[in-house]
Amino acid sequence: MQTLPSLTIGRHTVPYPIVQGGMGIRVSGAGLAAAVANAGGIGVISAVGLGMRSPYFNIDEKNPKTRQAEFFEANRLALIDELQKARTLSPTGILGVNIMVAARDYECLARTAVDHGINLIFSGAGLPLTLPALTAHRPEVALVPIVSSVRAAQVICKKWQRQFHRLPDAFVVENPQSAGGHLGAKVEELGDSALSPEVVIPALRRYLSENFDSPIAIIAAGGICDRPTLAHALALGARGVQIGTRFIPTQECDADWRYKEFHLHARPEDVVLVPSPVGLPGRALRNAFVDRVKAGEIFDEREQCFANCLQVCKFRDRRETYCILRALDRASRGDVDNGLVFAGSAVGQPGSQGHAAPKRIQPVAEVMAELVAQ
Repeated sequence: MQTLPSLTIGRHTVPYPIVQGGMGIRVSGAGLAAAVANAGGIGVISAVGLGMRSPYFNIDEKNPKTRQAEFFEANRLALIDELQKARTLSPTGILGVNIMVAARDYECLARTAVDHGINLIFSGAGLPLTLPALTAHRPEVALVPIVSSVRAAQVICKKWQRQFHRLPDAFVVENPQSAGGHLGAKVEELGDSALSPEVVIPALRRYLSENFDSPIAIIAAGGICDRPTLAHALALGARGVQIGTRFIPTQECDADWRYKEFHLHARPEDVVLVPSPVGLPGRALRNAFVDRVKAGEIFDEREQCFANCLQVCKFRDRRETYCILRALDRASRGDVDNGLVFAGSAVGQPGSQGHAAPKRIQPVAEVMAELVAQ
């Protein structure tokens, strides 16, 4: 295999074309992001629910009707702490933050990240149509929407160009047929070949090259776990890849060790689709919690909405499904039986060069070395 190219997004260049995916809640925090950045990739902190496990907020000591503003302020302060910690651990690395458009404190988190030295903002779970307005005072910050289709990218480009006179610095193209976490497609769309990377990436590359002079990198995401899958994405026309699940069973991953071990020993057949309060499916590892959700269990009435955190939430509005914040938080704290454990379809797949997937927690530097080895 050939030597991997460097990756440039906006004004920022890293030695290797690898972006670490943002994973909440506190799965990809400062520890993981800094380690990936130090190893030559782009490290990404997930801004989702950072306030839940912070000195600024303790859900167990709050009235179920805790004011939304209190939780959002805890998220803001916790994000500042995480950004400062990451920069201390990686003084010269390239760092990004992943912020969901679907979050009600989206604008506050975007401004906070920009004002505290972040290099890039990755934004999905909706179309980030107003993101340039939130970051205009820091033009050096690269803006990277996450999409699943050429149509979504076209809408963003036209809106940004017309209203803000700028374009995205890159697009993350998520393959909903293999990505972990919340998916940008309905269940009935997941088998549609039109959403495959073999169709979307070349089509998006044509659209961008035919309509814009500015370089806009395409970052492939979903199902990438080793050098062959990375090379395939680059061959399709991507300039880089986003990898999430492979970085979970690492020493620097910010989740509890039991969460890491659960991923480490998972098999491909353990990966299932699960309903989510946001209205779209998610991809996760099967456990007792997922079985209860899929059986349609109504969760304890004491588990009320405490933050009003999402624009759309079936749990808050109709008492369906479950509280996504609590479910993700329980899992990342180590309760892998009663929490939601997101994972991509590549979990448990063979490692680089066809060797068996490692059955130990690795340092990030070792994982990166395997990914980039010739």
